[in-house]
Amino acid sequence: MQTMRANRAVLFDVDGTLIDAMAGQRRIWHEWAERSGLDPALVYEVAMRTRPIETVAEVLPGRDPAPLVAEFDRLEDLEAELGPLHGIDGAALLLSSLEPNAWALVTSNAERRVTTRFRRLGLPLPEVIVDNLATRAGKPSPDPYLLAARRLGVDPRDCLVIEDAPAGVAAGLAAGMTTWSVNGEVPVAGANRHFRTLADAAADIVGFVAGDDVHAASA
Repeated sequence: MQTMRANRAVLFDVDGTLIDAMAGQRRIWHEWAERSGLDPALVYEVAMRTRPIETVAEVLPGRDPAPLVAEFDRLEDLEAELGPLHGIDGAALLLSSLEPNAWALVTSNAERRVTTRFRRLGLPLPEVIVDNLATRAGKPSPDPYLLAARRLGVDPRDCLVIEDAPAGVAAGLAAGMTTWSVNGEVPVAGANRHFRTLADAAADIVGFVAGDDVHAASA
């Protein structure tokens, strides 16, 4: 029997929204920057808002990004397998309460590293993962979120984006999707709603997917 598609879906950012691997990522960007003769603090600031290929292009303009990205990938692949990692509070319970075809991951990381980290944490995986190679343009472009909606077979207007960063919120809004920010003391600019923690948002996320229009309204 063919699985029925969901009428609504929730599209999650990964790093900082569902899992926290920031300590390891900061360390490997620091190592990569030093090997490249760059200021680690500056490189990390750029890396937090772009995909690796865009980070390299911005901090080392004019250089062939391919071997430089490959070096970063080697470092982060190892970090994904062995580095410090924990799930954001409430992530496991929330994801396990959603049908696999009613949610997706939309990440600026590589799918293989996301799946490695999710399996280390025992978190469920959805049917759809849109990673940093899936679209020509990454966040804040709407392209990754629009692709996730297409793969799920859900209209963008029936999608809820959960993000913790300005570029991701901008991407969700540009895609015409309801967009909420989480895991911060103050809202991300432009977000339709904000929750201090992911756990605080969980009931309303489930309500949105279930079709409760009250949960889609701005708070």
